[in-house]
Amino acid sequence: MAKKVLDKTIKLQIPAGAANPSPPIGPALGQAGVNIMEFCKAFNAATQGQPGLIGSGEPNRNKVGRVTTAQVKEIAELKKPDLNSASLEAAMSMVAGTARSMGIDVID
Repeated sequence: MAKKVLDKTIKLQIPAGAANPSPPIGPALGQAGVNIMEFCKAFNAATQGQPGLIGSGEPNRNKVGRVTTAQVKEIAELKKPDLNSASLEAAMSMVAGTARSMGIDVID
């Protein structure tokens, strides 16, 4: 048998390691014909070591971390397909702005 070709794109925001077949994940994937349990197991295994961290409650006063420009560039390269930016520099600007709003210093 030939493999089934998928022609749908589903975008979900799921915390790392927290995928389960309950709504809203289950119905969204089920309607697209995705094996929900297989997806949940694979997603949880792939994101097990990536806990969601929380930024500062007062980003202008309490800084919670630092990133270098090189790290911002690396993040922008990974996130560029998800951002609506025309260039890498624009994507870097978006990533740096998000970092600053979370209380993270961007250093050179």
